[in-house]
Amino acid sequence: MRVMSLSSRLVHHGNVRVLVVEDQKVLADRIAEGLRDQGMAVDVVYDGPAAMEVTSFTRYDVIVLDRDLPRVHGDAVCAQLVAGPASARILMLTAAASVEDRVDGLNLGADDYLGKPFAFTELVARIQSLARRSPATPPVLRHGDLVVDRVRRRVSRADRPVVLTRKEFGVLEVLLAADGGVISAEELLERVWDANADPFSNTVSVTVSRLRRKLGRPVLIETVIGSGYQLCG
Repeated sequence: MRVMSLSSRLVHHGNVRVLVVEDQKVLADRIAEGLRDQGMAVDVVYDGPAAMEVTSFTRYDVIVLDRDLPRVHGDAVCAQLVAGPASARILMLTAAASVEDRVDGLNLGADDYLGKPFAFTELVARIQSLARRSPATPPVLRHGDLVVDRVRRRVSRADRPVVLTRKEFGVLEVLLAADGGVISAEELLERVWDANADPFSNTVSVTVSRLRRKLGRPVLIETVIGSGYQLCG
């Protein structure tokens, strides 16, 4: 299967939350690893019931859903997701390549359909295309003299370029999208990292501190004691 022909030419995409639902654990984990290398936050489950459980409390931009799942078939999972409150876009995967199979999947409410085997570059492109169609913030975000171009992944303040890591960029995106609202460390961990992140670590506070320093003065990110972080100014 060509799925793991990873290319260094792929573009990193920050702050896209993806759920991979695939019963072939090796394949699922390799997909997740590759997507994380692209800057996405990725969770993995291996059957339908687990997918329904995790989507009940975590918001995803895109769900990569294998059609041929054990226990609960991917068709049933797709139908339940579409009928529920989740706004995630669904990309169905299947080894079945007939037109009828693709039509069936799309008629269930899937947003896109990709047959196996597939090139990893195409999977990334499909996910990014679906993520852009999810309810989201505009491609260019502004806050005073701060400008964040989400497509080109460029940040500037008072026309001065600011170079950020992927995680710093993701944190800034979430804070900007909140439009002055307070975002908890737990929510930042969920949106920018993934289920593998240690909730008891100081990863978020360290990343926010670095981001605050890079953005310069006057300080843009305020710590709300006991609640989280918010943009000020």
